[in-house]
Amino acid sequence: MQKAVFKPLDTYIEYPLGEMKERAVNFRKQMQRRRTVRHFSDRPVPREIIEECLLTAGTAPNGANLQPWQFVVVSDPNVKRTIRTTAEEEEKEFYHRRAPQEWLEALAPLGTDEHKPFLETAPYLIAIFGKNHSELPDGRNVKNYYVNESVGIATGMLITAIHNVGLASLTHTPSPMGFLNEILNVPPDSKPFLLLVVGYPAENAEVPVIEKKSLDEIAKFI
Repeated sequence: MQKAVFKPLDTYIEYPLGEMKERAVNFRKQMQRRRTVRHFSDRPVPREIIEECLLTAGTAPNGANLQPWQFVVVSDPNVKRTIRTTAEEEEKEFYHRRAPQEWLEALAPLGTDEHKPFLETAPYLIAIFGKNHSELPDGRNVKNYYVNESVGIATGMLITAIHNVGLASLTHTPSPMGFLNEILNVPPDSKPFLLLVVGYPAENAEVPVIEKKSLDEIAKFI
């Protein structure tokens, strides 16, 4: 077993209390502007912007630092079209046969259905996979732990990074998502976690009128 190696924490920055509050408020207001978008522009986005956002996601905390995620960035129009066609087939089954009525009623205020044109329109689709095993530098193959938790945190940081640079995103989870492995040539040991649609919002983009829960509804201080 490899022995742990430590070094001094030299990246931490402590802010005065007043600045802490100001930063917390400003960041909260910035994130409150984030909205899930279903109307995308086909306006191109430089690849290096996406690369920087992915590097941010890669800093996420994770189980044993095994970093059990894989991001597949799709910009090829033909691949996007294949993903859309297959996803819409699955979504049609979901909306018309598989989904319980209670779930359909929960989705109704959002105006979603099986039609997913944004999968072709947006410049990027980022397929996010959770890897059940990792290969260590010495060649050993080891099991990853806390995969869903780790990938979920990384995905949240990716969405935040995308919003921070001025782009919009949509979390899309067709059910089931196994077709992404085949289309993107990803081994079955990696499980699709989420398909993130990324780009500029369309000029005529609209979003549903919704409200977020208050602090009292989401948090409890003991």
